[in-house]
Amino acid sequence: MPNRIDRCFAELRARQEKGFIAYIGAGDPNLSATVQLAHALEAAGTDILELGIPFSDPLADGLVNQLAAQRALEAGATVRGVLACVREIRRASEMPIVLYTYLNPIVQFGWEEFHREAEDAGVNGLLILDLPPDEDLREHQAALAHIRLVAPTTPRQRLETICARGAGFIYYVSREGVTGAQDNVASSLGERVAELRQFTQLPVAVGFGITTADQVREVARHADAVVVGSAIVDQIAQAGKSADLVEKVTAFVRPLIQATRH
Repeated sequence: MPNRIDRCFAELRARQEKGFIAYIGAGDPNLSATVQLAHALEAAGTDILELGIPFSDPLADGLVNQLAAQRALEAGATVRGVLACVREIRRASEMPIVLYTYLNPIVQFGWEEFHREAEDAGVNGLLILDLPPDEDLREHQAALAHIRLVAPTTPRQRLETICARGAGFIYYVSREGVTGAQDNVASSLGERVAELRQFTQLPVAVGFGITTADQVREVARHADAVVVGSAIVDQIAQAGKSADLVEKVTAFVRPLIQATRH
C-alpha cells in the first residue's frame, strides 16, 4: 500500500492542484483540542497535517512555536500522548500525518520503538529537524517516510545527497533563521525551487514564515505544496481554550487553503 503522502500528492497532480500543509503543536492547548483541530482542518481542505511533538529546546522554532511547545508540555503532553492523539485522529481520518520533531524525544523514547509505535499509530512521515541525512542510518520504508529539509544556504553539492535520502516530499525552508511570520516571500524562491528539482522527483513543499493568502498564492506558483505553521499556531494561542477555538482557527485557515487552488 502506498504511503498516504505519496497518494495525496498523486491525487493533487491529477487535479492539477497544489497542496496545503497545516502545522499545529500537538497538545496545544491540550491533546483533545488537537484531535478536534485536526478533523476541522481536514474538513476545511487541508491536505497534510504536521503535528509538532512538544520539546523543551526547539532550536529551529521561533517564539510562537516555542510558546506552543511550552503550553503543551505544561498541559501534560508527552511523546506517547501524541502518538495516542494520532490514533484518535485516525479513527475518522485518512489525511496524511507528519510528525515534526527533534531527535532528542525520539532517542529518549527509543529509536526503533518510536518508529514501530508511530507507524502503528498511523503516522506517515517524520520531519526530524536536527538529524543530518548522512547520520540517518534507517533504511527507507514506504510506510514511514523520513522527510528532508533544504535551506536557502544549502550548497548545491549537498542537494544531491539530501534529496537521495528523502521520501514523501522535500521540505524547502523559504528563508534563513527560525520559524515565524514574515512580511514577504523571498525573491529567490522560484530560482531555488527550480534548482532543487534538478536533484529530485519528489514533491517540493515550502514553509517557514508564510502567513497570508497572497504569500500562499505566490509560493504555490513554484512549489507543490505550501506549509503554514506559526500563523496558525498564533491563532490557537489567541483563542486559547475558548469554546470557539476550532471555529476561529478554521476561519483563519480556509482562505489560505483556497489560495493554493488558484
